[in-house]
Amino acid sequence: MHKDQVKNIIEAMLFVSDKPLFLNEIKGVLDESKAQDIKDVISELSSEYEDTSRAFRIKEIAGGYQITTDPSLAPWLKKLYKTSGADRLSGPSLETLAIVAYKQPATKPEIEAIRGVNVDGVLKTLIEKNLVRIAGRRETVGRPILYGTTQEFLQYFGLNSLEELPKLEEFNITEQDIELPEHLRKEEETTPDTVRLKRTGTEEVYTEGKDEAVQSS
Repeated sequence: MHKDQVKNIIEAMLFVSDKPLFLNEIKGVLDESKAQDIKDVISELSSEYEDTSRAFRIKEIAGGYQITTDPSLAPWLKKLYKTSGADRLSGPSLETLAIVAYKQPATKPEIEAIRGVNVDGVLKTLIEKNLVRIAGRRETVGRPILYGTTQEFLQYFGLNSLEELPKLEEFNITEQDIELPEHLRKEEETTPDTVRLKRTGTEEVYTEGKDEAVQSS
């Protein structure tokens, strides 16, 4: 297959997809093309968009590739496109999601201690939207459920990994502002088997004691 045809096919796939396309998905369609060749074509397309000041960009999101609009055009697009209420997150949902994102894995009591209100309904909504998931249980009294973000969370906010989350300082917030109450900190510090999260690209690796298991969203 000629390179120009491959390029057109990849561009068309990215254009029609409403979610990031992973390399293996593209390769599954272009089974004669090598993974590196596909990456080169995507890189070439991306450079063309930028060099010719096109309205589009190709961005890596949640480990895949997606065509997005140039961020500088956002003010005009906002006038044209109104996000529906069904898709827009409420203030309480955004606050709760932010706490989960920065403190994960976090328990409901920890989230409520930081927000100062009950989050039962909000957590239920975020789980239904597949932005938050149950990530296990903490090995403390009562074994409370742990919550973490999902792959869809990265897609929703256009992030390639959790490492791309904005720094708290950008919001004039410090770690102390979202610090856990003393009684919850002591509980966590005295529990050696607490399940903890490591950020490794788009994967979330949870460790419990000496055993490790990769959890997919």
